Amino acid sequence: MINRKDTEMMNKQTTQTRLLKDYIFIIIGSILVGLSYNIFLLPARLAAGGVSGISTILFELYQFNPAYVQWLINIPLFFAGLFILGKDFSIKTLVGTFFVPFTIWLSADIPFTIDNPLLAAIYGGILLGVGLGIVYRGKGSTGGLATVAQIVKKFTGFSSGYSQLIVDGFVVVASALVFNLELALYAMMAIYVTSKVIDFVQLQTSPSKLVLIITEQEEQIQTIIKDEIDRGLTKIRSIGGFSNKEKTLILCVVEQEEAIYLKKVLQEQEPASFVVFLNASEILGRGFSLSKSNG
Repeated sequence: MINRKDTEMMNKQTTQTRLLKDYIFIIIGSILVGLSYNIFLLPARLAAGGVSGISTILFELYQFNPAYVQWLINIPLFFAGLFILGKDFSIKTLVGTFFVPFTIWLSADIPFTIDNPLLAAIYGGILLGVGLGIVYRGKGSTGGLATVAQIVKKFTGFSSGYSQLIVDGFVVVASALVFNLELALYAMMAIYVTSKVIDFVQLQTSPSKLVLIITEQEEQIQTIIKDEIDRGLTKIRSIGGFSNKEKTLILCVVEQEEAIYLKKVLQEQEPASFVVFLNASEILGRGFSLSKSNG
């Protein structure tokens, strides 16, 4: 029997591990964001929204160093995030706020760049979206207008990608005036690609699976799930549309490896049961986002 003190210690360790994972995500994502800027967006003169887009415009007009511009703009926006989004988010934002311009400054003389606006819009948008998606999975931000996008998301309920699309649209309008309409349209293309990739990275890469099992042998299935993979489940009474017999719909969320094992066990022990495996984009609750409780 695990006592309360041991449970609290395990919960604390789990929280620390999850926090460390979040910061690793933020750092890796921020590096990708910075590289997307120097390799694709700046050489192609694409102001693809955000503070990076503003820094691209200012570089075109006055040759201001993009890294320094981003740091300067991010400072007041960081304090806005501190008051509106909370301390934890803003501390993580501080990490992203530092690493994106730092990567831009460090890779300023990177030897390979793409100045073709079409290629930059597509591949730069993909790399930027992957980077931002990873940062958002770490529950952080790269600062600047990404913070504004997260504020929009908080108060509107829009997805991260759609919120980013709204905020970045204003920067694109300014880029059309500074550059030309054609480059602004390419920038819009990059923003659209980025928004879709952000949502894909956030919602479609989860290793968790939702398992739906329709069976007449609910006790056997329940024993398999609890004893074989140690997961909880939910049972719903249902009626078979073809047989008109009472059956049980069992819902269970498992990790990728557990899903593979469960499929094998069900095929061997309960081949008559109807089983569906679905991708579960985000799981909240004890056992997944929280540690399991025993006692």
